[in-house]
Amino acid sequence: MGLLRMAARTAVVAGTATAVSGRVQRRQAARWDQQDAQQYEQEAPPPEAEDDATTQLQNLAALHTQGVLTDEEFAAAKAKILGI
Repeated sequence: MGLLRMAARTAVVAGTATAVSGRVQRRQAARWDQQDAQQYEQEAPPPEAEDDATTQLQNLAALHTQGVLTDEEFAAAKAKILGI
């Protein structure tokens, strides 16, 4: 009987450890997914900002091509738009 009880106790402990380990793993994976999503949102500029910057750069290029802006003015305005 002693051997059977020890085997049963070992099975219960092992099953509990497996369940707890799986729960911890799922919780960590969910936390990492959430952190990845937050980091992606912070890194990716909103699409409208990209379109706006592109439009502004195109307008600047047109003004530069027409001779309205000098090379220095064009470079300064471009750096400002790009955040350089």
